[in-house]
Amino acid sequence: QVQLVESGGGLVQPGGSLRLSCTTSRDIFTLFAMDWNWYRQAPGKQRELVALITSREGTNYADSVKGRFTISRDNAKNTVYLQMNSLKPEDTAVYYCNLKDDRRDYWGPGTTVTVSS
Repeated sequence: QVQLVESGGGLVQPGGSLRLSCTTSRDIFTLFAMDWNWYRQAPGKQRELVALITSREGTNYADSVKGRFTISRDNAKNTVYLQMNSLKPEDTAVYYCNLKDDRRDYWGPGTTVTVSS
C-alpha cells in the first residue's frame, strides 16, 4: 500500500512563506500519469481544494490563493510541492496532499499550517 508523507507545515507570521512537500512511501511506476492535489481544512470548515497539477502539468488554483500559491511536481522524486507566499491568517488549516488516477486515490495524513502574529 502506498502512503503519502507531507512536510513543511508550521507557524508563520502573516506575509510569510512556507513550502509544503508531499512524497510517496515507495516508487510508483505510473506516477507520471497521475494527478496531484492539495486540499486544506480549516477548523469548523469543510475540506476545500487549494491547488492541483495534472499529469500534463496543467495547474489550477482556488480563487483565494491565486497569485500567492504555486504547485509543482517532480516525478523523479515522487514529490509534489506547494509554495505558499504572502500567507494570511485565513490560510490557517491542515493541508492534505492527494495523488489519484481513475483507479487509485491516496491521501496524506495532513500537515498543519498556522498563520499568526
